[in-house]
Formats: sequence, C-alpha cells, structure tokens
Amino acid sequence: MAFQEYYPDDYSHCYGCGRLNDQGHQLKSYWDGDEGVCRILPRSHYSGGMKDILYGGLIASLMDCHGAGTAAAAKARDLGIEMKPGAMPRFVTASLKVDYHSPTPVGKEVELRAKVVDIKGRKVSVSVTLATDGTVHAQGELLMIQLREE
Repeated sequence: MAFQEYYPDDYSHCYGCGRLNDQGHQLKSYWDGDEGVCRILPRSHYSGGMKDILYGGLIASLMDCHGAGTAAAAKARDLGIEMKPGAMPRFVTASLKVDYHSPTPVGKEVELRAKVVDIKGRKVSVSVTLATDGTVHAQGELLMIQLREE
C-alpha cells in the first residue's frame, strides 16, 4: 500500500495526495530501498507559461505532498509503528525550498524521489528530486513537522 493509504480518514482530503479527494492528484508514494518514490503523469492543463512546460507551482505541490508522505513513513519506521490504516503519523510543511534546474516537459511521467536527511523529534528534513526520463528538473528541501495527537 502507498504511504498515503495509511493516513487517517480525517487527514485524507489533501488536493495533492488525499485518497478521499476525487478532484485531487491522489499521489501514491512507496519505499524503494531508503527512498520514497512517486510517479505521476501530469495532464496537459497543468502547463506553465508555455503550453509544453509544467507549471512550477505544481512541481512545488508535488514535492510538498511526496515529502510529507515520505517523512510520515520514515517517522513510522523510526518509531517502530506497525503500518496499518489510520496509524500513520501526520505531518505539515514548515518550509519548502525549490530549485528549478530546467523546464519540466508536460506529457511525460514525472518521478519524485525523496530521501530523509534527518529526524529530530517531531522534525523531519527531506530532500526531493523531480525528474523525467532520468533528467532532474527540480530539487527541493523540506522541513516537515509532525502534528501532535490530540
């Protein structure tokens, strides 16, 4: 199952990764060794200033959701939490920095790869790359914060 399928129902309405948001992207992230990986084929209406180039805000959004999922899965691993629906720790973004290296073409599958840089208490630092056909078009650095359970 994807990381996002373990989120509690009340945390599954995100436009980017919410499995309960029929209008959203419903991103799905999985472990590939120690990296979180996610693949998506963005539709052509997500173009930026030029019709064949992906909108930069979408790139940031994809990194944000994939980074949050990877942070949650890494924290669950770190705590030894059994992966089952509703048990995934919940994270929000404290900061997101994106460096755009080259235009990302529309109509090609995008691969996001996330590596956990550091886990300190409720803070998880994640590095994410976005690529098509092996070419990295953008790199992001995220600081994710685990929500306190009420």
